[in-house]
Amino acid sequence: MEPASLIGLVLVLVGVFVGSSMKGVSIGAYFGVPAALLIVIVASLGATIMSNAMADVKNMPKAFLKAFKPGDTGDPSASIDRIVEFAERARREGLLALEDEMDKVEDPFMRRGLQMAIDGGDPEMVRDVMETEVNAMRERHKVGATFMTSVGIFSPTFGIIGAVVGLIATLSHLDDPSALGHGIAAAFIATFWGVFAANGIFLPIGNKLKRLSANELAHKQLIIEGILSIQAGSNPRMLDDILTSYLGPKERLARMEERKSA
Repeated sequence: MEPASLIGLVLVLVGVFVGSSMKGVSIGAYFGVPAALLIVIVASLGATIMSNAMADVKNMPKAFLKAFKPGDTGDPSASIDRIVEFAERARREGLLALEDEMDKVEDPFMRRGLQMAIDGGDPEMVRDVMETEVNAMRERHKVGATFMTSVGIFSPTFGIIGAVVGLIATLSHLDDPSALGHGIAAAFIATFWGVFAANGIFLPIGNKLKRLSANELAHKQLIIEGILSIQAGSNPRMLDDILTSYLGPKERLARMEERKSA
């Protein structure tokens, strides 16, 4: 479970609904107008589905869940250790000596790249193949993030439509003044759900998917540079320094401290 997503969602729910209760608006009031939820959520999803291909839409539940449970995308620091280890052995025994290490490489992306290098692939060809795979992954990730962002963009608009529909229904009963207050309040519930769904759920999830994708892409780029450096026979210590620059400041500092203690 991604802790930041869970903590953020809890804070959003507490901030909005507990804050509403403190202002005298019961939480049940927001769920007392099912038509508002129908107009905002269902219509927003419908508009977003119209904007995408059906093949992409089928993967959206998985993309939504990925914001809360991203799965294991690998440890960049561990990948650096493995690449430096391979570079040291390749320098001592030659690139073909890594052949018997392939079964120990758990990352499929790293394994494919190393295998191409060991098989004598041209460095430019190895780079092109691996970067093509990375670009394809970037496009797949972009679809999921864009889908969530689109729902967030459509939601406030349909919230306004829901408010207009509610006001139309209210104004059609002007002969009953006692119902005006309740009708106007119910009309604005649709606006609430539109803004809440956009800024409390879908836009943050879209941003989280972009961030997760950026982290995974950076890891893949690190692997590409490492494999090409092994193929070029780079100095393992210099390679370690180069690849460490891909890490964030905190991870980079921790790695440097670890190297000093070693």
